[in-house]
Amino acid sequence: MKKLLFVLCLFPTVALFAQDATVKELKSTAEKKLEEDTTHKEGWKKGIKINLGLAQGNTSNWAAGAEKSSFTINSYVNLFANLKRGDNEWTNNLDLYYALINTTSQGTRKNDDRIDYFTKYTHKIKPKMGFGVVGNFRTQFSDGFDYEKTPKEKISGFFAPAYLTIAPGFDWTPTKWFSVFVSPISGRWTYVNDDNLTGRYNVDPGKNLRTEMGGYLTANFQKDIAKNVNFKSRFDLYSNYLENPQNVDVFWTNILTLKVNNFLNVTYNFDLIYDDDVKIFGPNGDAPRTQIKSLLSVNFTTRF
Repeated sequence: MKKLLFVLCLFPTVALFAQDATVKELKSTAEKKLEEDTTHKEGWKKGIKINLGLAQGNTSNWAAGAEKSSFTINSYVNLFANLKRGDNEWTNNLDLYYALINTTSQGTRKNDDRIDYFTKYTHKIKPKMGFGVVGNFRTQFSDGFDYEKTPKEKISGFFAPAYLTIAPGFDWTPTKWFSVFVSPISGRWTYVNDDNLTGRYNVDPGKNLRTEMGGYLTANFQKDIAKNVNFKSRFDLYSNYLENPQNVDVFWTNILTLKVNNFLNVTYNFDLIYDDDVKIFGPNGDAPRTQIKSLLSVNFTTRF
């Protein structure tokens, strides 16, 4: 009963967070939430997880000032297929996100949009050490806009951009809830299928593809930090050896989950990105900038 009261009290807060129209649209982030299952010892482990979050708010003659009406819907689908055979492990993870927010003053806008496929093969040479390769592909479903410009300006779309990273390297797993993968030389390709957007993602004029070679590091943390409370964090670094290697790209994603029951949970997401190749509008014009996004939501969850 206490958990239910907590969730009911949290709904107004969810609506308030969802109404923040100044939150920047993230380009598809490298939020890879791998399904951890200690009971998986050998063979394939497959599954689907579906989350649907809703938030709604209304006011009438509210003296402090607020949106008259707001409604937010966010959806998340995770598909995974993991294989274990002896000292070999192959992880496949597909994350699909989409969220919309509608307010009286601003109409309907996209609040999240990601297609993220992550795969990792490793061969253990010691209980806590191994070598292998990581692959990651990221893009989005629909067009994104910069609403701070008048009129609004299109800044992204399907395969605009799309990112592919292939990184051979070494994996260190000191505990079951923390791991680090390091690649001293990896390839990253940025594809933009809209000629009007190539300059925004540092793709040369007249071309649609940008190639980078550099060092790559990814660190993963996933653990129950309290009863029914799970924290996941992923921290990625990439340095392009071919151009400005000192300007390291940062991708950091976090999710805190409070499990209410088997079908209901409360989540808080915090994402931070710095990509030296992505130009974002600001007071002094377009330039690379730190991107931050947060979202608090109540979710209905089912698994297959």
